[in-house]
Parts: sequence; structure tokens; C-alpha cells
Amino acid sequence: MAGAEIVRPARLRVSHRSRGGPLPVQVRHAWILHRTLLVKLAAAGIACLAFGGLIAVHDKLWALTLEGANLVQDQVTDAGFAITSIEITGQTLSQEQDIVSLLGIGSDSSTFSFDVEAARTRLTWLRAVESATVRKVYPGRLEVKLVERVPVARWRSGGITYLVDAQGRTVGEDRGSYGELPLVLGEGAADDALVMIMALEKFEPLKTGLVALSRIGDRRWDMIYRSGLRVQLPEQGVSQALAQLQSYQQDYALLDRDVTVIDLRVSGTVALTPSAAAAEQIAQEQKSHKPKRHLAVDPSYETPAERSGNGD
Repeated sequence: MAGAEIVRPARLRVSHRSRGGPLPVQVRHAWILHRTLLVKLAAAGIACLAFGGLIAVHDKLWALTLEGANLVQDQVTDAGFAITSIEITGQTLSQEQDIVSLLGIGSDSSTFSFDVEAARTRLTWLRAVESATVRKVYPGRLEVKLVERVPVARWRSGGITYLVDAQGRTVGEDRGSYGELPLVLGEGAADDALVMIMALEKFEPLKTGLVALSRIGDRRWDMIYRSGLRVQLPEQGVSQALAQLQSYQQDYALLDRDVTVIDLRVSGTVALTPSAAAAEQIAQEQKSHKPKRHLAVDPSYETPAERSGNGD
């Protein structure tokens, strides 16, 4: 330490050298300390670049594929395989325009590319169609065969008359072609119509002049006749009530009488409501046939004069 001089640190000049050291040294330190993270970031970046490249290539390939498919389709169509005619059978309730629309045929459709299974599935969306068959007939024709549900009754609701099948499903609207089917009215009538219709099949005489069956409170039925007569049926024991009514019709022509209501709701009892004219006629007959009141006379009775004369 000979010759050493005491110097204050504050008087020394400050160096402008970076405290972090040279750049290669910093990179090396970062690599050592954060190697795993840097590898993951690099891999993620490479994956993003690769994915972006694949998307670009995929879009281009897809565009080329569509262009090629359209070109092939145009060539097939030009070669005479365009769909030019459709033959539809079994269609009664379904509208033809709805059928054609669901087939999904365009101006460039061909028998080669047309998907018959997809078309068949779409046709079953129609409420009247139970099953459908679609067949291609080359070069350019389609054959469509429908099996529709069978309507068993007409159901009037909200001013519209619907056709219903045996399960109570609406299968179309009645536009005047199904007047022979029974007409049912009221809430729940469509669901229970078949049971009542089948019950009436055993009583043909009761169907003469019958115009509608009205569901009352979704519990029981009324039979409405063309004359305005209403027959009130019970909630339970409908067949027994119909048998009783038919017996009265055969013996007394009850349905042809001048009555407005026949009430069969109470088992074993038939209550009648006559029309206004019939009620007045009954009242007049009862009045005219009212028996006169006669005083009873004792044959042995003698007046006072008779008694005095007998005494003379």
C-alpha cells in the first residue's frame, strides 16, 4: 500500500457502460433462466403460422372443389340428366305446391346429385303424410309416392272445419269434399271422436238425420239432428243409452216427434222437452178434456116436501 492515495468515491467519474452487460450475455442469461417458456412461445407461434397457412390452403381447396363440382353438375345437367318431370301419386289431402317445395329441386338439380332420402324425410313433415317414397328414373324424372293418413271425422273449431284421423290428429282442412264424414264440435271432440263414431255404428236407425256430435265439457256427447232435436247422452253408459233410444224410436218414433230435447243422462229415465207449439197443444188438450165436477147424490135422500107428503 506504499504510495496509495486516499480518494473520495464521490469525486470519481461515472461510466456510461450498461449495467446489464453486453446483449449476447443478456440473451444467454434469459435463455438459461426462461428456456421452457421461450420454447413454448416459439412452438405456439409456429403453430399459429401453420394453422393460418392451412386455413388459407383449405379455403382455396374448398373454392376449387365447389367450382369443380359446379362444373361437373353443369356438364351432367347439359348431358340430359336435369330433373325435368315429377310424377306424384297418393296425394289427396296434401297440396302439390307444398310437395314440390319440400323436394327442394332447383334449376340446376340433376338425377345424379339429388338426395332421395333427404327428400323423403322432408315430405313426412306434411301433416297428412304418413310415409313417402321417392325414386329417381334416369335420365331426368322423379317418382313420388305418398301414403296419407285416413280422415275419420270432421272437426269444426274457430270457424274452420278440419279433417282428423283415428288418433285425433288434424290431417287437413275440409273444403267440401268430405261431407259424408261425421261432424264433431267442441273442445276435445277431435280426440274422442272415433270412440263415439264406433259406438253409433251399432245403431244405424239413430244416424238418420244426424248432422253433428257435440262434445260437452269434454265429458259427454250431445247428438244434434237436422230437425233441431238434441239428444243428451250420459257421461257413462253411452251404449246402453243408445240402445234405449233406438228401442223408443222403433216403438214410438220418438225422434220424429215434436220435441226439442231428449234427455238420457239419468240411467233408465227418458225426459222430453216438447217444442213451444207442442207444449201449447198439450195445454189446450188438457184444458178441453178437464172432467166436470159432479156432486154425489144419496138415492135415499128425501126433500122436506117429500117427507111431509109421505106423512099425509
